[in-house]
Amino acid sequence: MNRTITVNGNIIDWHEGMTVTEMLAVMKYTFKLLVVHVDDKIIKKDDWPVTVIPEGAEVKVIHLMSGG
Repeated sequence: MNRTITVNGNIIDWHEGMTVTEMLAVMKYTFKLLVVHVDDKIIKKDDWPVTVIPEGAEVKVIHLMSGG
């Protein structure tokens, strides 16, 4: 059985120790203004490299837009 997480409705392969930073690279998200929720908990940008995503997690990545 594949070990997965769901990112914005897309099921992707997961591995033990996968961090938010690694997940963003897998998803090719490079936009500078992102908000990341892991199982409905907001993860601060400074914590992305050290925050491990648990197997089966529901991850939401929101692209913030500025304007007026």
